[in-house]
Amino acid sequence: LTSSSSYSKLRTQSATFPTFQKRSLFIQTAETPNPESLKFIPNGRLVLGHKSDEDSDRDAVDQEEDIDTTGNHDNQGVYLTRKDHTLIARSPLAKILFNLDEGVKSVYLGYDFITVTKYAEAHWQHLQTPIFGAIMDFYASGKPALLEVPEITDTTILEDDDEVVAMIKELLESRIRPAVQEDGGDIRYVGFEEDTGIVTVQLAGSCVGCPSSSVTLKNGVENMLMHYIPEVTSVISLDEDEEDESEGGDEVVVEQNSGDKKIKTYEERLAAAGIPFSD
Repeated sequence: LTSSSSYSKLRTQSATFPTFQKRSLFIQTAETPNPESLKFIPNGRLVLGHKSDEDSDRDAVDQEEDIDTTGNHDNQGVYLTRKDHTLIARSPLAKILFNLDEGVKSVYLGYDFITVTKYAEAHWQHLQTPIFGAIMDFYASGKPALLEVPEITDTTILEDDDEVVAMIKELLESRIRPAVQEDGGDIRYVGFEEDTGIVTVQLAGSCVGCPSSSVTLKNGVENMLMHYIPEVTSVISLDEDEEDESEGGDEVVVEQNSGDKKIKTYEERLAAAGIPFSD
């Protein structure tokens, strides 16, 4: 846990930290009564009041009116924890922040500020600069902080997905992807063959061509999916699958232990994996 000396350092710092500037965007940070929370204020820009580029085609005069100095705006913010998967899917900003580091505990989106709360064992000196970068990346994307409907991604659970596919996507998004992204890579869901039990994924970023990617795929991804989802028998990457076909390699088949107790429902499997169920 964070030592008392670390707490002292946080408390003895000035209430307002220096601003961070890049491409005319100033991000100011301020202490809160909670030493585990920092307030990030993108000066001259809104957060929940920020509109996407598609919804905001205004000239320079209108842009100057982007900040409401009258105080006549909706003060209701949005609070997100790692368990709020549906809500995170609607917030490109929160998704970026949670994917930064496992030390990020929660995110609060205000009208013109963001409050990030960390776990006690995490350290601000390791989190603060990446958070600055994430906020700048968000504004560069031109997306709103909160969408009306969730973004559709490779791990979005669709209406026609069965329980097995839904569980695979939940585990990939909540447990596996953050760990892979921490090393500069990514993993994307491609498909699931019900008759063979094979899950196909696609590796990206630093995972492509990495000597240890096959070990990660088999010992990490495959083991986790097989542990929580008995229907899964193997995990292969898209590139690996194509290479095997061209070289005529033998298919790798992982046998299941029939003595293991199978968890019957989607909700029970999520609970066993430590992931709260969400529609």
